[in-house]
Amino acid sequence: MSTTPVEGTATKAALPPWAGEMRELFRSGSVAQFLLHGNVFDVVQLQDGERGRLLPLRAFLDDVMFDGWEVVLHYDRSRGIRASRGGDDFASFLDDALGDAASDLARTTEPAAALELLDRYLLRSLNLQRLSAAPASAGVRSGPATTAPRRIAVVIDFAEFVVPRGDAVALGGAFSANVVKVLGWANDPEILNASIATVLVSEGLHDLSELVVENPHAASLQIPLPDETAMRAYLGALAADGLEGLEERCDLPLDVVARRLTGLSRAGARKALGVALRNDRRITAEWLTRKKKEIIERECAGLLEFLESPFTLDNLAGNDAVKAWLREDGELLRRGALHALPMGYLIAGRIGTGKTFLVQCWAGELGIPCVVLKNFRDRWVGATEANLERIFEVLRALGQVVVFVDEADQATGKRDGGAQDGGLSGRVYSMLAKEMSETRNRGRIMWVFATSRPDLVEVDLKRQGRLDVHIPLFPPETATEARALLVAIAKKMRLPVTDTDLPELPQQALLGPSELEGALVRAMRVHELSPEPRPALRDTIAGVLADVRPSAAGKRLEYMDMVAVKECTDARFLPARFRDMTPEQIEARLAELRPFV
Repeated sequence: MSTTPVEGTATKAALPPWAGEMRELFRSGSVAQFLLHGNVFDVVQLQDGERGRLLPLRAFLDDVMFDGWEVVLHYDRSRGIRASRGGDDFASFLDDALGDAASDLARTTEPAAALELLDRYLLRSLNLQRLSAAPASAGVRSGPATTAPRRIAVVIDFAEFVVPRGDAVALGGAFSANVVKVLGWANDPEILNASIATVLVSEGLHDLSELVVENPHAASLQIPLPDETAMRAYLGALAADGLEGLEERCDLPLDVVARRLTGLSRAGARKALGVALRNDRRITAEWLTRKKKEIIERECAGLLEFLESPFTLDNLAGNDAVKAWLREDGELLRRGALHALPMGYLIAGRIGTGKTFLVQCWAGELGIPCVVLKNFRDRWVGATEANLERIFEVLRALGQVVVFVDEADQATGKRDGGAQDGGLSGRVYSMLAKEMSETRNRGRIMWVFATSRPDLVEVDLKRQGRLDVHIPLFPPETATEARALLVAIAKKMRLPVTDTDLPELPQQALLGPSELEGALVRAMRVHELSPEPRPALRDTIAGVLADVRPSAAGKRLEYMDMVAVKECTDARFLPARFRDMTPEQIEARLAELRPFV
């Protein structure tokens, strides 16, 4: 192998980490095929001076990674094969191999025909290199006819349309042949020992054939979204050459702007800032937050939704121990004591106990982004995994973020995913489990699962080291707690209800938050429809509450209470009547209730 592969004018320190790793792997002689995925449609910033160069990925590969190489060929299904360097040699090959048909076949966009041409070109180059290297005593003719380029790079853009995920046989014979050729380039010892590199570029790694991705002779390299440091360097380059007046139009220092823009691509950040400057708008903290939210939600195609809450934990009635714990974790987060924070939280409780509202209230006072994981499952092969891959990429780039997964028992998959979904459930579980246990994310990506059936969440997902703190929520235990909850609900809904409008509540058959909210809305309905002079609102509310019937699914709801008790990790979160229950008593009660579930 040549001693100078994947090596241009840039120094090692100037290369992005993924590019440095790509060069080192090639120079070691261990890998000749690379799968580039992730932020592939962004510009790459190369720090070769005070300002640095900003290059699209294709130009970065041509001008930096393969600078000085004799031949660089690109292929995609739209434009066919194009030579950014070494076009004369490739054209000579086409004339020799194809004769009069060369011009037509050279323009083909069909993957099977294009990969066949590339494969034959690489084979011809290897043969010529062998002839050139043969000693004169071997009787091999030397001269110009036996010369061949020493270094060749083949780049396949939008590789997911060439070797897509799925059963290659089921996809068709042509796709099977494509996979075999790509695998051959990676596995061929002659290509590995020559200065020949093949590069497949795709935004989602899970969009590519599993055989190609899992090939041990290929290296998968993720191009990440820029972190805060990289975004600051990019903004410096824009301010110096590209977006004049950027610093003057910002109400915040560029360091703070960079922090606010993490989670975006460089192209996305430039677009947002450019819109502001072209429309003579000041770049404020509020504007940055709104634009970042819009761009990420659009780029994630509805996979993530930012949770912007007007509430704080002051809006939550009762649950004093839970609020104290969450506020302590918020204080640790503000201090930067990330080592003392849990990896995640499991919030359990019967339906209607305010699990989602608790997260909204906490998000309202944390001071970091909170995103809701939306429905990332897709019917197409590999699309669900690609969606998760994209979500994880954005979460890592955000720096610090709370990720809320509602109805977690339905969303998070199963270790032993059944055949009915083709093993998708198991793959979702595996990807989530791996990401949630990454200790480098402690205090940076905090997972919050909410479910009324924590017993249906895989044990490995809710164990310590993934979801460390299990918080149970229950309906009010006393009339005083129920009254406080009614006051909080009225305040949340901005209803014209004061404390004096609330009647005394009976001790028996206390209702949960959702039931109380429904009763309060019905009382307001009755009040508004009553003819003048209307009865006192207090009497109307008392009448509605007296007519409310408890849920017919009482045993099922109690089962949800008991599984929440079983999952609880700290006794202070439990009402007094549950604290002294032994594990055996909890299991016995669950066994009695299970037939009703």
